[in-house]
Amino acid sequence: MILDGSCTALVTGANGGIGAAIARAIHATGATVLLSARRADAIEPLAKELGARVILADLGDRDSVARLADDASAADVVVANAALPASGPALGFSVEQIDRALDVNLRANMILGRVLAEHMTARGRGQLVFISSIAGKVAARYSAIYSATKFGMRGFALGLREDLAGSGVGVTTIYPGFIRDAGMFAETKVELPKGIGTRTPEDVARAVLRAVDKNPAEISVAAFEQRFAAILGSVAPGALSSMQKLFGADKVGDQMAAAQTKRH
Repeated sequence: MILDGSCTALVTGANGGIGAAIARAIHATGATVLLSARRADAIEPLAKELGARVILADLGDRDSVARLADDASAADVVVANAALPASGPALGFSVEQIDRALDVNLRANMILGRVLAEHMTARGRGQLVFISSIAGKVAARYSAIYSATKFGMRGFALGLREDLAGSGVGVTTIYPGFIRDAGMFAETKVELPKGIGTRTPEDVARAVLRAVDKNPAEISVAAFEQRFAAILGSVAPGALSSMQKLFGADKVGDQMAAAQTKRH
């Protein structure tokens, strides 16, 4: 479908750097943007910049997710971007923390996709864009909980895409790798080993525009070595594990987990 002045697009997690870049890119097409975030003070500056309406929602609260789906029922495009970091040793998570990661990173996106897809199919057009992670294709040290939510998103999105084939509603999943300047990785301030590349929030935003325009099943926004790791991990996870240790991935996982522990 074409993003233009006749379209309305919902962006969740819009208060983060990647979400803001996505919202700005969509706004630049002339489309109406709906911004969703948990806190009003965090989203107000962007809302004023774009002249956008804000829908406050805590995606860890099921009633709040239901209200968001109802309030955004007219959206032609949904960019499910909100997520919790959820990095760290699996045994370091309480049951409550695991439940919240599942609710925010997976369940909320599934509910929004299911409910809003019904409105879209009734209108005969729409695009669902799920922002996953390269961790949704390959797991690493201290990524068990986060990867589980992102692997789950991949399965839901691919299955939903098949369910909606021929309805006029498309489904695309985007897999960012290490994103510099903004987002979860950038906020940790972890220094990557030499040879490990990064991408920008604007690269993710461009992928979203491509998703809406072309409706590909998946788009990876990651450096070559991360995309290669995802492929290798799907066919030879043992070999990938050895390579990760060799190239310092475990150290990166340790540092990211330490930086994100307080955000669980």
